This record gives sequence, C-alpha cells and structure tokens, in this order.
Amino acid sequence: MAVIINSGPKFTPSKTKAKINMVYVTVLTLVATLGGLLFGYDTAVISGAERSVEEYMIKPLGLSSLAHGATISSALIGCIMGGAVSGFFSSRLGRKKSLMLAAFLFFISALGSAYPEFLFFEKGEHSMGLLLAFNFYRILGGIGVGLASAVCPMYIGEIAPAEIRGRLVSLNQFAIIFGMLVVYFVNWGIADGQTIEWINEIGWRYMFLSLTIPAGLFGLLLFLVPETPRYLTIVLKDDEALKILTKINGAERAKEIFAEIKETVEQKKSSIFSFGKKVIIIGILLSVFQQFVGINVALYYAPRIFESMGVAKDASMMQTVVMGLINVVFTVIAIFTVDKWGRKPLLIIGSVGMAIGMFAISIMSYYGIIGIWTLVFIIVYTASFMMSWGPICWVLISEIFPNKIRGGAIAIAVAIQWAANYLISSTYPFMMEFSGAFTYGFYGVMSLVSLFFVWKMVPETKGKSLEEIEGIWKK
Repeated sequence: MAVIINSGPKFTPSKTKAKINMVYVTVLTLVATLGGLLFGYDTAVISGAERSVEEYMIKPLGLSSLAHGATISSALIGCIMGGAVSGFFSSRLGRKKSLMLAAFLFFISALGSAYPEFLFFEKGEHSMGLLLAFNFYRILGGIGVGLASAVCPMYIGEIAPAEIRGRLVSLNQFAIIFGMLVVYFVNWGIADGQTIEWINEIGWRYMFLSLTIPAGLFGLLLFLVPETPRYLTIVLKDDEALKILTKINGAERAKEIFAEIKETVEQKKSSIFSFGKKVIIIGILLSVFQQFVGINVALYYAPRIFESMGVAKDASMMQTVVMGLINVVFTVIAIFTVDKWGRKPLLIIGSVGMAIGMFAISIMSYYGIIGIWTLVFIIVYTASFMMSWGPICWVLISEIFPNKIRGGAIAIAVAIQWAANYLISSTYPFMMEFSGAFTYGFYGVMSLVSLFFVWKMVPETKGKSLEEIEGIWKK
C-alpha cells in the first residue's frame, strides 16, 4: 500500500501562553504514575525473595544457576510480551482501558506468585510443575509491567502541556523508583527478626502478596480519570478531546493545540516507517542502551551483590534500602532539571557517571578489593543512571514518536527494551561465574557507547510540543 502524507497547511508554533490547571494535570499524572509504582514494585519484589525462591523451588530440583537466573528474570518474558502488545491495546482499547488491564494482571499475578500451589499442587511440594506455575504467574505480572511501562508515559505525555511534559513524564520514573524503595522496605520489614527458615517457607509469599494493595488501588482510581485528548481525537471524539484540553490548558490555548493535533492525526499513513527509519532506530537504541548499561542487575540482585562484599544478609537488605533512597533523591534531581537543562545534557552526564562507577567496580573485582569503596561506586553508578537514563529515556520514548504511529512505535521500543533487560538480567549469574571484572567492565563499555549515541543521534526536544517534535522527522 502506498504511503500518503498530507502536506496540508503547516501550523506555526503558538505563542499563546497556556493557563495550565496544575491541580488537574497533577492529579491525572499521579494516578497514571501508580502504574509506574507497580512497575517498580513488581520488578523489585524479587530482590528480597530470590534467595528463598532458589531454596524453595530451584535447589530441591537440582537445577543450575542458569535455571535460577531464568526463574528470577521470568517476569521479563511477560514484560516483552506486554510491551509488544501495548501498541495494539493502546490503539484499540485506548490508553485508559489498557492501564486498567495492566492493573488486573498485577493483581492476579500477586496472588498467584504468593501461592503458586493454588488448585493444582500441595503446599510444600517441590516439583517442576510448581516451578512452572510460579513462572506463569510472574510472566502474567510481567505482561502488566510491559503494558504499564509503555502506556503510562504515553498517557502522561499526551495530557501534559509542552512546558512541563519532561517533568511530568519523569514523575513516572520517580514512581518506578519509589515503588522499588517501598518494596525494599516491605521486604526488609517482612524479613526483619525472622529466621531464614521462616523466610524461605512463608516470608517470600508475603512479599509477593503485598503487591495486591497498590494494584487494587490503581485499578479503582483509573475509573476516575479521562482518556487522553490525542487518542480521543484519533477515534473522532473531538468534543471530548477539546473539553479535556480546555480543562488542562485554558480555552484559547486548547483550541490551538486541538488544531495542531487534528492536522497530524488526519494524515493518512500505512507504515510504522511513515516518518522514516531514523526515529524508530533512535527509539530502539534508547531502549537497548538503557538496559545494556546493566542497571537492572544492580536492582534485581542488590542484596546478593552486597553479600558478595562480605555484608551480612540482614545488613545487605538495609544497604539495599539505602541505595533505594539515593535512587529516589537523584530521580528528583532529574525531575527538576529535565525541562531546564534539556534531555541530551542529562543523558551525557549520566553516561559519564555510569562509566566511572562500573569501570571502578570492575577494577576492584579484578583485584579482589571488598569494602566501602565498592558500595560508593555502586552508588555513583546507580545515582548517575537515576538522574539521566532512568527517567529521560522514558521522556524521550513518550514524545519523539508522531501521533499516528506513537502506539505502535512505543510498543516496538518497549518490547525491545524488555528483551534487552531479560538478556542482561538472566545472564548475570552465569557471567559472574565466569568473571566479575569482565561483567562490570562490559557494562562500563556500554555506558561509553551510549554517550556517543546520544551525542550523535538524539535530538533535543526540550520545550517543544508533540506536534513540533513531529516536524523534526518530517524534515
């Protein structure tokens, strides 16, 4: 089918100042970011339970470290699936109903992961069937994470005024990190004062079950928020779209934004590459580098990493909480600077910091140095990520794709991001058996490569409307 692009009248970026209803847009953003909180909560809950899952399900079957890594990372298979289908659901059901589906999947996954014996197995039974059931429920939650990871920033990006879009989408990353921090506290609270035997038999179940509370709240609150105006315009619900735009931006600016949206969505396109391949390639590489720098190794295996430094198990849980607090602080720094400094400077600074952290850890691993400096450089690494690639990657993915291809393009980028995440996370135990110095050195090299990628290929989008950004790819 031929690709037809309506070259119609070009809009001129408006100088009309939006009368932003900050209370309303903040409420919508906070509800959407609960999906981000669940994203972080679900992916990090395994950090407290992974040793118990190994003792309860892996070791009794005599399985290898590869099976352990695959089980701990099994939710990522669902994340790949959820990311891949997010474009279909966000385009067919809409952004809001897609998030409702994600909330339902989170809830069911939490129940099933906590009690995988449900219906088919006896409690205390150690079998391959039970292990597969546990992985099934984790994959189900992963599908919810994949949906939320694509649709939450898409929802926020489509309701946010251009002047504060970077800040609002970055709040989703804050929610992800906050969700991780919350579950670190929850895991620590469940394990605190308990015997290892109790944790390995019962405690890990409570860790997964705790996810039902934020999942239920997210599902209920979604009934109170509207669909995004850009999706409503695509499905020809113009009156509803204009009403929401007016409530967010004021009447005069809303009419101008609506006219810009109408111009872009009325263009006829038949391919994801309607605006060229470069924008898709940039989106994919942003996703790949966000994972290849190794961040989720630090997040998923944090207690084990600290234990490998000679820290006691209880203390390693506490140091994981400290790392979570630092992650929150540096994500806040990104929120307050992304719309002032721009996207590219933050990404470049973050790449430099991550490279320094990982190369230092690699050198210390090679020489067998274990001590406070190892913790310091892990913090340097994670802090650099949290003020840059963590939030800014999601900001760019939510805004660089044109309106008509946004759902499908984000689906591709997010699915590949989760595939890269799975590859890096599941191979970590095996790589560490081979060489810790090589493993951390690889993540350091990827940090440097990500720097050159941003410098050469990624455009600056600070302060531009989604429709103005679309103009970059038309040129």
